[in-house]
Amino acid sequence: MPPPIGDWLTQHQKDAHFFLENLRGAEFHWFFIQAVNALEHDLYIPAVSSLFNGVEATLRVTLQQIADPHVPQAPSPYRVLSNRLILDAHAHGMPVEKLAFAGESNFFEKLQSEKPARVDVEIVRLRNDICHGNVFEFINRELGEGNHFFTPECLRDLAASLLEISKQWALALGKFRHERFHEY
Repeated sequence: MPPPIGDWLTQHQKDAHFFLENLRGAEFHWFFIQAVNALEHDLYIPAVSSLFNGVEATLRVTLQQIADPHVPQAPSPYRVLSNRLILDAHAHGMPVEKLAFAGESNFFEKLQSEKPARVDVEIVRLRNDICHGNVFEFINRELGEGNHFFTPECLRDLAASLLEISKQWALALGKFRHERFHEY
């Protein structure tokens, strides 16, 4: 039985306001809020895409603000979510360890890997796959050969993991931004 509507609304409001309160940057907190809204309606593809975009935006914008805190400007369109971007953020003291997936104990080893043996951290690998339409690892194969299928619900577990990572990231990044930029 689903929870009473009042409980559902309360949790939705908590999740939506969590990102607003911790990130305090309209240029990126709306990605997370829209992801929460999408999850409320079982819209897993837009939810996951929006969470990835939120993480990417927080990294890009924060790095741009570190580079020039006095002149607001758009980050370079060439700086997308990648091992390199996350390494740059780490070099500036951002709490990038919060972007590691559960069980990804080799997160920093992957970040430092280089071509031709480069291995993307999970958040980068999954972002690239999902945002480029590669959902093959999420295809449901439970019904046996010839009965494989993909529905957006196949991304439910990823969405839940990514939402939890995003919350931990927002909390740690919010603290970093407050200390770095003396916000709020």
